[in-house]
This record gives sequence, C-alpha cells and structure tokens, in this order.
Amino acid sequence: MDDLAIRRYGDPVLRAVGAPVKDFGPPLRALGAAMLAAMDALGNPSSVHSEGRAAKAIVEKARGQISEAFGVGAHDIVFTGSATEAAALALKDRGFHAGDIEHDAVAAWVQADLPLKTGQVCVAQPAGTALQLANSETGIVQTLPEGLGFCDMTQGFGKLPLAFSWSGADMACASAHKLGGPKGVGCLLLKPGVEVAAQVLGGGQEMGRRAGTENIIGIAGFGAAAEASARDLSAGKWATIEKLRNILEKTLEASGKPLILVGTDSPRLPNTACFAAPGWKGETQVMQMDLAGFAVSAGSACSSGKVKASRVLRAMGYDEDVASSAIRVSLGLETTEDEVQQFAKVWLAAYERFLARKAAR
Repeated sequence: MDDLAIRRYGDPVLRAVGAPVKDFGPPLRALGAAMLAAMDALGNPSSVHSEGRAAKAIVEKARGQISEAFGVGAHDIVFTGSATEAAALALKDRGFHAGDIEHDAVAAWVQADLPLKTGQVCVAQPAGTALQLANSETGIVQTLPEGLGFCDMTQGFGKLPLAFSWSGADMACASAHKLGGPKGVGCLLLKPGVEVAAQVLGGGQEMGRRAGTENIIGIAGFGAAAEASARDLSAGKWATIEKLRNILEKTLEASGKPLILVGTDSPRLPNTACFAAPGWKGETQVMQMDLAGFAVSAGSACSSGKVKASRVLRAMGYDEDVASSAIRVSLGLETTEDEVQQFAKVWLAAYERFLARKAAR
C-alpha cells in the first residue's frame, strides 16, 4: 500500500522508499472504493442483461468524471490501455511533425524535425503537428497553438489549469497513473467531429474506436483519480508543491557546486525539477539516491528502463556530457519540506564525494 500512497499524481519521489503511510486521505480512499466496487461487477459492459448494464454504468460514471475534470465531452473520450496506446491510435499513418522533445510514445509516430527556441517548439503548421503540453523530463510547459493536431497532455492534466475544450487541440492523450490512478489505463480525447480509425479490431467497444472488453476496474480508478485531481488543483495544492520545488532548487544552487538547473526561465510543471551535475552520470546518481532511499529518474521513466543521455536535453542544445548527467526529481502532494531538505542534503553529500574523487585523479 505504500506504493499507492507515493504514486499519487505521477512520480513523487521525495518520500523514503518503504516509509510508512500515515493516512491515505479522502482522494485515495475514494480511489480504492471505486476500484473495489468495480471488482464486484461481474458482467461485461457490452452485455444487455442487468449484470452487463451494471458494469456499463461503472464505465460511464468514470467517463463522466473524466469529462468534467478534463473539460471534454463524454462521448469524445476513448478508453485505452495507456496513453501510449492512445497516442498510437491518434498518430499512426498521419505523418505528423514534432520537435525532438516528445515522449517516446509520440516520437515513434512523428517526424522530429521542428526547431526549438529556449525550450519552446516552433510550430508552423499546427494541424500537422504533435506537441506535448509539458515535458516529462524538464517540466517545461509549451504554448499550444490553435488548431493543433495532437497534444500529449499526460503530464499536465491535474497539475495545470486546463480544459481540453479550450486547448485548441484536435486530439490529446492522458494516463490514469499520472493522476494517482491505476497503471494500465489511459484515454484519447477527441474534438467533436474528429474521428480515428480503430487499430484494435474485433468488437464495437468505445463507439467503434477501440475493440476489446473495457478494463472496468482500471477505468473506475481513473474516474475517481480525475475527480480528486480536479479538486486538489482547485484547492491550490500544487501551488504549495511548487514552493517546495523552488526550495529544493535554491538549496542546491546555494551550495555553490557546479550545477545546471534546466528550464527555470520557462513556465514549468509545479512539481518537476531537472538538473545536471556535469560529469556525474545520471545513472550513477539514480543508483546512489536509490540506496539512500530516494527514487529519482534519469531521462523518462516510461521508456525502456535503460538509462542513456537525454534526447530532450540534446534537442534543447545541451552537450552530451550535460545530457548524460541530468536527473529529474518529481514531488507529489504528500511530499514535505523535511523530505525535500533531506534529499538535498543526501544528494549534495554524494555530489561532494564525486567531486573529491574527480579532483584526486
């Protein structure tokens, strides 16, 4: 259950691994209750008997919750197994263009040939462009042009004031686990009148857009998480986390050690810090912080599990050394200032040891 608590709203890392959870809080209790209730639904939501209708009602309740939280019509939500699947459903064979900062789930389907300027992608033809709302490594938020063909909103939903209906995008994807919901369920959002051809065939589920029996339990958790995330955003909870992120960065910067803070001059997600210690490999930092009880990432945690130089930072103009030495630290709504300060202390001590070894060579 510890993992459930620290998972809330993405990749919060500044809680010691395995630390006891004091209180799940109402949002997490609501999430668990929704998923447990869905486990009792034995019917197939495509069936017309009473058990099937009960299962269908769970799916449609979640669709309504996501509709309200994301600002999109309920009939324009297509449930998928992940945001990755949603991106493939939207982008396959469309020949879209993008900057070389997109998540691998999007990069697999686009031509990464659009230039960047101070972290922002320069978009000339929005209708044929895929552009993320916020970057998973740096947290940098993009300015979305009207008429954008596709937007990966996975990182931004629940953390930024946003409604799909006024984003200007034709299509977008999102994922439950970035909202604190279960892994293995996502959705594609469509502007009214925009259609996609089903890639998974064999049934008429999701209004003919995605065949296969819906993941009722995951969808129920997705809906509850979306509803909770909208409440927390309205309550200003992410503004508090942004202050903690800024405390972390200022503490690291005040050490006077060689350090590159990425994206501090750009609009960013409130919980994301990306910084590089030139020469100190990102994978080494990840392992040392893991041993100290902190889970951080080098590059995107959603890729292959392999750590390599950040393609995103290279596209932003940083050299190979910096791109290989950067880590991402994400804070969750449960992160405390004490945890932030403890992480800074541990990381700076480890960096000091690295610099001492380097000087002694």
